Amino acid sequence: MKIMIVCGNGLGSSLMLEMAVKDVLKELKSDAQVSHADLFTAKSESADLFLGAREIIDNLDDGSRKVASVKNIMDKVEIKAVLEPFLK
Repeated sequence: MKIMIVCGNGLGSSLMLEMAVKDVLKELKSDAQVSHADLFTAKSESADLFLGAREIIDNLDDGSRKVASVKNIMDKVEIKAVLEPFLK
């Protein structure tokens, strides 16, 4: 599984969320691949799941992509709850 973390500029918040997601995936013993990108780049990328803050992810949700959002990009409990259904 490939997870693309998305933020407005592809730098700060997506990198922080990527690190948190990797910690959660390790805890869940998942071998999913994780990368991050800015919104513009993400629109032309392929991934099994696009993850980010709601205001960003809403811009990717065109019905052709699997998308999920988190309210707090540092909350590993929330991230785990969001990711688990996609990992099954």
